[in-house]
Amino acid sequence: MHGTVTVVDKGAVRVHSYMAPDDSLNVTTQLIETPARIVAVDAQYALGHADEVVAYAQGLGKPLDRLIVTHAHPDHFHGAARFGVPVHALAAVRDQIAAQGDAQDPTGTVIPVGDVTPTVEITPGTEVIDGVPFVFEAVSGGEAADELLIKLPEQGVLVAQDLVYHDTHLFLGNNDIAGWQKAVEQLAAEEAYDTILAGHGLPAGPEVYAALGRYLADARELLGDDGEAYKKAILERYPSYGGPFLIDIGNQYLFGAQGI
Repeated sequence: MHGTVTVVDKGAVRVHSYMAPDDSLNVTTQLIETPARIVAVDAQYALGHADEVVAYAQGLGKPLDRLIVTHAHPDHFHGAARFGVPVHALAAVRDQIAAQGDAQDPTGTVIPVGDVTPTVEITPGTEVIDGVPFVFEAVSGGEAADELLIKLPEQGVLVAQDLVYHDTHLFLGNNDIAGWQKAVEQLAAEEAYDTILAGHGLPAGPEVYAALGRYLADARELLGDDGEAYKKAILERYPSYGGPFLIDIGNQYLFGAQGI
């Protein structure tokens, strides 16, 4: 296996977090194992890594119930068709994915947009899945224009996905550091949750919010009008963080070709 799996046991629920390797942005898929089924959250960028997630899920001996896509960044939905189950998302996220058109896997394999566009709309609120309450909340602004936040209140698990990165460089291409800072402050106030599942990086505890807040503050300080200068400065400040290619991708959105 190329990815890394971390298992968090919460009694009636076990969460299996599959983190892709550094060269695939450390993007993390969550497999939420309930008593009788598995709910997958986000679908990987490289199809090969999506296949690894699915193979691992099949090894758990329970059926995949659905795939939830939290936001419309390709590293979280490119592998959606590999899961072979209905794809759920907020209406805004569904529309943003559909608008992107066909794409390519890193190997060059074409990914038809019709194969990965969510077909089941998530309405914010509480849904009980296999006896487990899932609380769905819509968040606007931050790492992406629109994101889905998932809470498992009975287990103290908060599925933050790309609202939280853990020991990984941030993608700032949405150009909304202030919005992201606000979102992190709101998450940090959710004291009932002791397990935070990140969209890039390993599962964490609430201490991840302070680290993420520091990085965002540093990025706000360092991000001027020169993408290469910003990359050099942020790498010097966070030399141990994974996913440096995320800086390059963000810089393409912020600065164009000169930011790479």
